[in-house]
Amino acid sequence: GTDEVVFGQVGGSILLLCRNVSKEATEVVWFQGDPHSFPPLFSSRVSFPPDVRFSLVDNSSLSITELRVQDEGNYTCREVLNKTDHEHRVQLLVASKSSPQLSFLPSAFHILKFSPESLWLLNQHVCGSVCGRSSWERARTVPCSQVMTHPASVSDHVLSLLIDPPQATPKCWAETSSSGLMLQLFCSWPGGYPHPTLHWREEGQDLENSSWVISSTSSSDTHVETLNSSHLAHRKVFKCVGSHVVKQEQPACTVEIKLPSLESDPPQTCFVGDNVTLTCRVTESTPAARLSWLRDITQPEVEIQPGGRFLIAQEGNVSRLTIQNCSQGTDGGCYVCKAQNPVGLRELFVCLTVKQPVNIVGVVGAVVVLSILAVLTVTGVVLYYNPLLCLTGRDWFLNADSGDVLVLVDSEDDEEGKGSEE
Repeated sequence: GTDEVVFGQVGGSILLLCRNVSKEATEVVWFQGDPHSFPPLFSSRVSFPPDVRFSLVDNSSLSITELRVQDEGNYTCREVLNKTDHEHRVQLLVASKSSPQLSFLPSAFHILKFSPESLWLLNQHVCGSVCGRSSWERARTVPCSQVMTHPASVSDHVLSLLIDPPQATPKCWAETSSSGLMLQLFCSWPGGYPHPTLHWREEGQDLENSSWVISSTSSSDTHVETLNSSHLAHRKVFKCVGSHVVKQEQPACTVEIKLPSLESDPPQTCFVGDNVTLTCRVTESTPAARLSWLRDITQPEVEIQPGGRFLIAQEGNVSRLTIQNCSQGTDGGCYVCKAQNPVGLRELFVCLTVKQPVNIVGVVGAVVVLSILAVLTVTGVVLYYNPLLCLTGRDWFLNADSGDVLVLVDSEDDEEGKGSEE
């Protein structure tokens, strides 16, 4: 018996998965045919003569390119443990394009020609896996019951099998796991039947290099790979390659992971009793970073929790910390904006100065008082050095007519005038 049936097309590519390979396995061996009757086809530990059509992926899965009808048959994957041998059996069915006289069948179907030995098994697989699906019903083709009851109605053992390739190209993105410590790589290529094969690998690595961070394959519409942060680095690129039984090309997409980068507004000033908002924004991060605020470096692991006088709001990649009713004794100083994703973390200091408010009435009063004091000081100095100026001026203002002119003569000049007259 077989554990899995895989369909391929002449000239195409196929990947036979060695399901649930144990991490403790010391060796993975592939056989074509009965393992007890045929020699190994490939082994993860023994080098065999190179064949450009056959290769091992992730030291476990068997890749076959440029498929031929002769490749059809049973394959067995055996993983060798210290005490136990686990096997996974795969039957490969290879189809060729049929003759054009069957063009009356819906265009949504690919007309495939199978060997007589595999027809009944293929009918069983199709009726068990495909009939009843909405895409099958939309195609309005020969019902499974009719094919099963009257297989001869499909001439030359040709069966219309619903094999649709996925549309567009694979989409890749990265997210942070719920724990916040792991990186999750998503590769999605939906819309095909059967499921495509998606293979995640690290870009830029030598295929013969054994120090892969990631090299995994699955047969599904979406392949999610989870990586520990210890295996990650800034600007490391991961690539997802998709393949399908009816597509010759193998489209791909990539994800470049990045450390967070931060920027903030200039240092802020807050008067006692007022409110102030500190801003921190992420300019670059893959996957998205988690933002948090810390008071200062004295307690770097204690985050500011929203509530009371502190309000925290995040919009996209921007986080704002609002401090209400600023206090000079407790709120002044530097705050830490922390951004973290599985690749790493970055911190940025945002400083705040708290000042006492300026009393405008007091300032104006002080200016007026100082002005009066200045006038009085100047007047006192003048009177101290010229006391007669005040007396003479008083007499003149008391006795002078409107036509009188007051002439001030220095006392020394007056004495000299008297001497000259004598």
